[in-house]
Amino acid sequence: MTSIRPAVAADMAAVADLWHQGWHDGHAGHVPDGLTAARTLPAFHERTPARVADTTVAVSGDGGLLGFVMVVGDEVEQVFVGAAARGTGLADVLLAEAERQVAAGGHEVAWLAVVAGNARARRFYERCGWHDEGELPYEVTAGGQTFVSPCRRYVKAV
Repeated sequence: MTSIRPAVAADMAAVADLWHQGWHDGHAGHVPDGLTAARTLPAFHERTPARVADTTVAVSGDGGLLGFVMVVGDEVEQVFVGAAARGTGLADVLLAEAERQVAAGGHEVAWLAVVAGNARARRFYERCGWHDEGELPYEVTAGGQTFVSPCRRYVKAV
């Protein structure tokens, strides 16, 4: 049995591990090399604890982390599902929860940035009713440097 709940501080190390793996799965080869190099496991562990209030997790019956979303205002900032849970429908459940949170925050439209080369993620968002609104050069700071990641801006009325 899977449950969806707000993250707590004790979840964040597992979130960092999953985020690191998922980020590299979807971004390697599609973002500047320096950004890929800066996205180390310790870097994810450093940045993740401060995000607990933005994070909703999906956990298995035994408490293992299966996936998570992070929502900030009208942005669905992160959507990640662990490799073992991919293809189970969990990503749909997490994305719907993120959309619910954006709407509950008083926003009529949610948006997210997806790396242009991440075809799997783009197909998923489109299947879930999201629309590609165009190019979005997304600025990211990592390892003390600023990178521009080639993204697409996706939107959905919530």
